[in-house]
Parts: sequence; structure tokens; C-alpha cells
Amino acid sequence: SETELELMRKAANISVKAHNHARSFAQAGRYEYEIQAEMEHLFGLNGGTPAYPSIVASGVNACILHYIENNRQLQDGDLLLIDAGCSYQYYNADITRTFPVSGKFTSEQKTIYEIVLKAQLAAIEQVKPGNPYKQVHDAAVRVIVECLMDLGLLTGDIEEIIKEEKYKPFYMHRTGHWLGLDVHDVGVYQWGENPQELQPGQVLTVEPGIYISPEIKPVEGQPEVDQRWRGIGVRIEDDVLVTSQGYDVLTAGVPKSVEEMES
Repeated sequence: SETELELMRKAANISVKAHNHARSFAQAGRYEYEIQAEMEHLFGLNGGTPAYPSIVASGVNACILHYIENNRQLQDGDLLLIDAGCSYQYYNADITRTFPVSGKFTSEQKTIYEIVLKAQLAAIEQVKPGNPYKQVHDAAVRVIVECLMDLGLLTGDIEEIIKEEKYKPFYMHRTGHWLGLDVHDVGVYQWGENPQELQPGQVLTVEPGIYISPEIKPVEGQPEVDQRWRGIGVRIEDDVLVTSQGYDVLTAGVPKSVEEMES
């Protein structure tokens, strides 16, 4: 309802402020928990609480999906992945951004970041009334697979790689979930063989990622991963409202272009 969406926009706006503050606050020498404290302090100052345990993952920690220890010291050369959102009057936001601590991506970090951003933008474009929910995920997967094939990190037939999910060592989760009174809100994603179609008023997250663990083990028949890619983890997540005409990104106030991440 419009009343609920007003509360969700408020939760999103508080979360946007916190993420933008975190990027200006983060620097080498600080600890992950300091970033967490700054963000959650802003949630509280604006009448909110953390919607879920905040993930502040620097360096190789960004390759751990639900990392919440938040106790590592940030280093120059690290990427910092922050997955944190505010709950406001029981309605939730959920944002992830990944940026270079030093203000400059390495060439490998930039390459992976650009793939994830391209996948996210392609997935968001599939958010419109009548589209099957899974089309959002499928769009992100195709971009990720195509680009990893271009880098030589995946080889073979693209349709076979997608069907057999040979990309999963790099991208092991779905591209999003319903969002509302719970962070992973109630709702059907698929009715047996029939797709759940997107409808105006629904809110979902769109959050592709690539995680290249230092110990990554590709599926059988796929190439070993060169050392220069290992330890890079990137996720980009926004909260997207299905409108009568298409979509509205509720969390668009947090920058995500390469140029903005390096500014």
C-alpha cells in the first residue's frame, strides 16, 4: 500500500545516508566494526534499527557471504563490501555496495566490479509487471557467465554452463528476494511449473555478486583460477519497487558507477 511504501522509502533513505557516510568514513587503518558502528549510529539517530546483522567485509572477507565478525583492520588495496540496512517502523531496507578503501580499484578489482554492475543493471531492467520473477536472476546469470567466459575463467558452451550451473563457484546465490516487513519477506517465487509474475507494489532486492575465494575450486572441466583474481569479492544490491510502468530503485541515492566509487 502507499502507506507501507512511505515507510519503506524512509527505511531506504536512512540506509542511503548511512552507506554514503560509510564510504567517506572508511580508510586504511580503521576496523570493520568502526564502519558498522558509524552506520548503526545513523540508523538510531533517524529512528531506526539494524534490519539484520550488518556485514562489513574487507579484503578476502568479502568472499564470505554472511560474514559478520567485522573485526579486521582495513588495508590499502582492499575492497570493502558493506551489506547493511535500516528497519524503520518494522519496514526494512537492504543495500550492498563494494568500493576500494584507497579510492582506486586495481585493474582486476575494476574488471570484476564492472561485470557485477553490468549484471545488476541488466537484472533491474527485467523488473516490470508481468515478467516472471526468475527472469531477474536469469538476466544477471547470463551477463556474469558471458563476462567470465571472456576472461577465461569459464570455458565451454554458455547454455550448458548456465543449465548445469557451472558458474556457482563464483556466484552461488540467487539475485534477490522479496522485501518488506521482513528482510527476506514472505512470498512465492515460483508456483510449481508456473512462474510468479511481478506485480505493482512488490519490492524486491536485486543483488548479483562474484566471489573469488582464495581457495576457489572450479567445477570439473573448468580452468584453474589465476592467482591475480583470487580474494576479490563484489556484490551490488538495491531495493527495487515494481511500478505500473516498470520499476523504481528506492536506494538509488547510493552511488555505484566506477567513477563515483573512485571519487
